[in-house]
Amino acid sequence: MQIAVRTVASFNYVLTDDDGQVIDSSEGRGPLTYLHGNGQIVPGLEKALEGRQAGDQFQVDVAPEEGYGVRHEELVQQVPRAAFQGVEDIQPGMQFQGRGPQGTFSVTVTAVEGDTVHVDGNHPLAGQPLHFAIEVTDVRAATDEELAHGHVHGPGGHQH
Repeated sequence: MQIAVRTVASFNYVLTDDDGQVIDSSEGRGPLTYLHGNGQIVPGLEKALEGRQAGDQFQVDVAPEEGYGVRHEELVQQVPRAAFQGVEDIQPGMQFQGRGPQGTFSVTVTAVEGDTVHVDGNHPLAGQPLHFAIEVTDVRAATDEELAHGHVHGPGGHQH
């Protein structure tokens, strides 16, 4: 069976940056399982998996536009420390969620200078090409319940 809309696919992966440094991997966790066509993985990787089948091994490079997006410098801001009520020790690398007119958003603290906190609302991998080494381990038809719920059930997926 080939990976297509309305299928559940499982794959092992190693994600590296331009320097060959490992950013993420399924090693030790088992394959990633997802419902194909539901936007559960980055678009460029989902496109590369289309038509593949169990046993396929390949490498794919995903451009930022098809990965975590391009960087938007307007999402890099300076915020008063008072905006972080209840947090006494703010350190670079900490992540926070906020609410705005478009809904919930996440920011990462990049620096703290006195009463000013520098935050970045871009995804940490925004603007970076993604390099994947993939091994497809399983492909099956999605169940009616998985299609109705929009996610995988059972091993590798959501448990109700």
